[in-house]
Amino acid sequence: MSKKVAVLTSGGDAPGMNACIRAIVLACEREGHSIVGYKHGYNGLLNQEYQALDSSMVHNLTQRGGTILHSARCEAFKTNDGAKKAAENLRWLDIDTLIVIGGDGSFRGAAHLAKFWSGQILGLPGTIDNDINGTDATIGYFTAIETAVQSIDKVRDTADAFERIFLVEVMGRHAGFLAMNGALASASDYVILPELFESEETTLQDILSQLSEKREQRGNVSYIIVLTENLWPGGINRLVSQLEAKTDTDVRPVILGHVQRGGSPVSQDRLLALKLGAHAATLIGTSANLIMVGEKNGNPVEVCLPDTWAEQKPLDNCTVSTLKMLINNRYA
Repeated sequence: MSKKVAVLTSGGDAPGMNACIRAIVLACEREGHSIVGYKHGYNGLLNQEYQALDSSMVHNLTQRGGTILHSARCEAFKTNDGAKKAAENLRWLDIDTLIVIGGDGSFRGAAHLAKFWSGQILGLPGTIDNDINGTDATIGYFTAIETAVQSIDKVRDTADAFERIFLVEVMGRHAGFLAMNGALASASDYVILPELFESEETTLQDILSQLSEKREQRGNVSYIIVLTENLWPGGINRLVSQLEAKTDTDVRPVILGHVQRGGSPVSQDRLLALKLGAHAATLIGTSANLIMVGEKNGNPVEVCLPDTWAEQKPLDNCTVSTLKMLINNRYA
């Protein structure tokens, strides 16, 4: 039986969201479902800002970064009145299934909406942070790693030229996946992760000891430290001052910021987005509800939304072991 489907992208944008939208639209058309896209995340639900979607609108979309539906955060939606209004708008359009592409905040919003709307809700993990439990990777994560690695490679060139210390701050909020894998892939000298951060004093001493050892071996070499945003007490500039005072070396900060969200998605993100979007479309009209479609060991999985944020997603043991051997030797 044909259904009426709505899709939205919420929270921070991630490369691959467009590919996911394309997969959903094409799969819905194949199954005879009609589909609309709400613009600007949950704001679109509140303002009834939507457009019909069809295959002609998603032509050549897979390789494009960003999201054609745009995204935003929406404080008004977090209230009961906001969610009630969104539910009324969905009922007015006769929407049967709502598909939400976003991170943990977007999924919490979907669970909040479910208190006032009885339709089917499916979530797809779209965030560069890779901090969603229940899936090996999230849409946008692989592209963000590639962006970080390319940036750190460029920083290495100038670091070597001037024999400086560089601090490169990457996104991740409370998760160190981007920093860890970006540091490993770029052969950085040290990485500061929220999952392994013990204290300011201990980390500083560890950096200074490792830097001293490298300079004894090879002379006044360059040194690159990767750290997760909002982790160091007082911020990255405070760490710059601390290291300059203790090493008598020029230290330069590089904050990658939102550049990590942009650009054409790499093939891994495209494939992940297409697979997850297509699988979500097969669940339309079934009993599956309030679940996230993720991927484990190459296969699609369906995870209850609350389970995606109930616990912090752990770093994988194999990569942590590699990190301990090759970069942060003190953790070994």
